[in-house]
Amino acid sequence: MPDIAAVVFDLDDTLYPEREYALSGFRAVADAFADRLGNPSDSAAIMLRLFESEHRPRVFDALLAEMGLTDDGALIERMLETYRNHIPTIRLFDDAEDALKALRADYRLGLLTDGRLGTQGLKIDALDLRDRFDAILITSELGPGFSKPSPRPFEFISTRLQVLGSRSVYVADNPDKDFAGPNALGWMSIQIKRKGGIYADENPVSGGEPQHIIETMDHLMGAINRS
Repeated sequence: MPDIAAVVFDLDDTLYPEREYALSGFRAVADAFADRLGNPSDSAAIMLRLFESEHRPRVFDALLAEMGLTDDGALIERMLETYRNHIPTIRLFDDAEDALKALRADYRLGLLTDGRLGTQGLKIDALDLRDRFDAILITSELGPGFSKPSPRPFEFISTRLQVLGSRSVYVADNPDKDFAGPNALGWMSIQIKRKGGIYADENPVSGGEPQHIIETMDHLMGAINRS
């Protein structure tokens, strides 16, 4: 593989803990709907517990069922909007902060994430990341059909970074969707498999096996240098 010139990162559970965002959102919902949900500390704790269970995809539905509350036809949608549009209280993993500082002088840096444009943008702003990357791409800005595992967003960010895919690395956490796209384009792929990570135990899709697995960003340069 040619010398690496660009390092592109995923966002959620790669650069910051996704559970931290979830708790921030649950607190916002608990405060906004205290008239229906009761004590905000208690309802936020219930939501976090449900998030850690099989109810993760539908936390608010499970919350209302557990509390014996009925949806008035728009309650869950309003809760979702509050969650997605709140100003999050989140911070970078310490090792991610160190890695971004260490890489900045020698590599073009990119951020490529799935998710709603507004929601992901609020996370990026809360983490003060806009000036720390040479290119940022939220796949939803490209329209339907461009989310991972499609290779298309990786082609787009390569163009923005002006670096060939063969000289690029993607660092992410979810083998179910993160690595099939860059692998197909000749990128190096590195999974950050943090202890307790939400997607640490996901199985890779066909063609989506990461080429390297690290447990912390402290090992990122070692993986890159093995190219």
